[in-house]
Amino acid sequence: MKKTMLTLLLLLPFALTSAFTHADSDKSNGKSHQNSNQKSHGKDKKNNKGSGHDSNLLSVTITFDQARGLAVTHGLTGYSTLPPGITKNLVRGKPLPPGIAKKVVPVSMLNSLPHYPGYEWYIAGDDLVLVAVATAVVNTVLSGVFN
Repeated sequence: MKKTMLTLLLLLPFALTSAFTHADSDKSNGKSHQNSNQKSHGKDKKNNKGSGHDSNLLSVTITFDQARGLAVTHGLTGYSTLPPGITKNLVRGKPLPPGIAKKVVPVSMLNSLPHYPGYEWYIAGDDLVLVAVATAVVNTVLSGVFN
């Protein structure tokens, strides 16, 4: 009995490995079909990009001009822009890029900005960014506010 159990325990990793290998090969066969669906879905998103309406994201009530006025009033100008590689990844609806140097908005200006529960305002380069706290997904980017 002990010998049988020991044999089963020794053979179990090999059986699982072959099962996972087989499952991975099944995924690769269906992958090309899945990618073609994703590509066409991505094209649809690009066509709707200009509408600026995504049901998962919050609608922000502050405009660039209002935010720029607050930045000037509070003396928060002269910030440098982010590097181009990071700037292109700082997009509404996507997670905050890793390693981005974000600063908390000073309290004096923060009190003048609209408050949205579950979201925080950050300064990233010369941009004002509204980020979901729980998911780190960018909701709004007001570019050049602190330039």
